[in-house]
Amino acid sequence: MPAYAYTGLTSSGKNVKGVESADNVAALKAQLKRAGVYLTSVSETNAAAAASSGGVGREIDLSALFDRIKQSDVARMTQLLGTLLCAGITLPEALSALTEQVESQRFKGILSDVGNKVNEGSALADALAKYPEVFKPLYINMVRAGEASGSLETVLLRISGFLEQQEELRSKVTSAMVYPMVMAVVSAGVVALLMLNVVPQVTEMFADMSVELPWNTKLLIFLSDLIGSYWYLLLAAGAGLVWLFRRWRATEAGQKVGDSFILNAPIIGNLARKVSISRFARTLSTMLASGVQLLQALDIVRSLLGNVILEEVVAAARDNIREGEGIAPALKRSGEFPPLVTHMIAVGERSGQLESMLNDVANLYDREVDTAITRMTTALEPLMIVVMGGSVGFIIFSVMQPIMMLNEMAGQ
Repeated sequence: MPAYAYTGLTSSGKNVKGVESADNVAALKAQLKRAGVYLTSVSETNAAAAASSGGVGREIDLSALFDRIKQSDVARMTQLLGTLLCAGITLPEALSALTEQVESQRFKGILSDVGNKVNEGSALADALAKYPEVFKPLYINMVRAGEASGSLETVLLRISGFLEQQEELRSKVTSAMVYPMVMAVVSAGVVALLMLNVVPQVTEMFADMSVELPWNTKLLIFLSDLIGSYWYLLLAAGAGLVWLFRRWRATEAGQKVGDSFILNAPIIGNLARKVSISRFARTLSTMLASGVQLLQALDIVRSLLGNVILEEVVAAARDNIREGEGIAPALKRSGEFPPLVTHMIAVGERSGQLESMLNDVANLYDREVDTAITRMTTALEPLMIVVMGGSVGFIIFSVMQPIMMLNEMAGQ
């Protein structure tokens, strides 16, 4: 069923606008007329249709490409909504106020549709669930728990804090990878420039020489000719290898091997494990404090870890709970969670303060992530410089060595 963005007038002459689903414009007009709204303009939109059909509609929703909704925008909207509810404003009024304040037209349409559904009597969680690309299962389940417990405003503020912490953690990790990536690109550019422009000009003088060239100079000339003559084949081969690698990583075996390698890698493994543990503890603590049941919370947390090795550990912990055991024993048996983490979780289970203990674990590992990022950056900077300097040095030495040999022969 298509969705329509409309504007209209109420019987009192007040301008209204929103997004509604209907079979066609005539059905929309009749639907709005029953609600006391007289249609003045209408345009078809794919905001609701794409969400309800899994992203497949009659038209491509270009707004999803050029008007992306960031998690920081969702966090800010959630905080404002919780603040308005705490101030005593009703949920429909709060959603209407947020709709007017949001700058993104796509987000504005989504909030307008959510507000309409809430006005029609739908629960907020059900209305938000129509847009899974914006509101994740974690968000929906926490909102549903907040509505059931009557503490929606408190849960919304808790969700906002959680999203901001996760965004901050993601930004730290992303920022840590910027420098190595920039250095890698610069190194590749410098080497390519030397191989394609400088080396061919210098090595022309060696073409008529009867002197046997050193092996490294021969290798350099071979690589320069290969890159200069077949660069398009090399690019195609590289793209093909990347495609094959991604296909392999999408398989079950590829996921297990790749994720296991990441966890045990010398530099990034320590950081990846600590980021996953922090996310696990923070998410589980937030969901339990919001009233989500433990088994359901573990199912959602499992899907957020992004590492199949750790996902299997959390799945085993969930099965243990169904059999009457605690979370800590399964985490400890796996060997993937540090003893300190499993001990703190065991203490939290015994004392009935699991949410508080998980929050302490998350805070601890947030600090550990900061330390790991600093160490990784400190280790990668000299490594990248050595690699770049070694590559350029090899090229210069391979060019200069035959010249020095000629000078020696001329001196004799």
